[in-house]
Amino acid sequence: QVQLVESGGGLVQAGNSLTLSCVVSGRTVEDLNMGWWRQVPGKEREFVAWLSWSGSRQNYADVAKGRFTIDRDAAENTVYLPMDSLKPEDTGIYLCAAATTSASYYTYNFWGQGTQVTVSS
Repeated sequence: QVQLVESGGGLVQAGNSLTLSCVVSGRTVEDLNMGWWRQVPGKEREFVAWLSWSGSRQNYADVAKGRFTIDRDAAENTVYLPMDSLKPEDTGIYLCAAATTSASYYTYNFWGQGTQVTVSS
């Protein structure tokens, strides 16, 4: 079983930066494909970023390209999402996800509870 705990959300002004963290327990991040998603009330959950088990490959949604980076610290068993140039439309609950068997960017079998990000204009 994999447990994921996100942190780092908060209220920021547009144009500022924020870094989200996802602490992983139960498995090492080197065994997992990891992802970040976001959820806005009334909308479908939206893919943001993906990191391969090797840590060498990333994939980003168009909304994240050039502004967000998915990275990890294997020693801390933690995955990060530094976010720059934040916009009000980035507001939402950001969820960390882990895949133990799927290499798809969009399929995960473990999810965290999420951390709220609010970007004011």
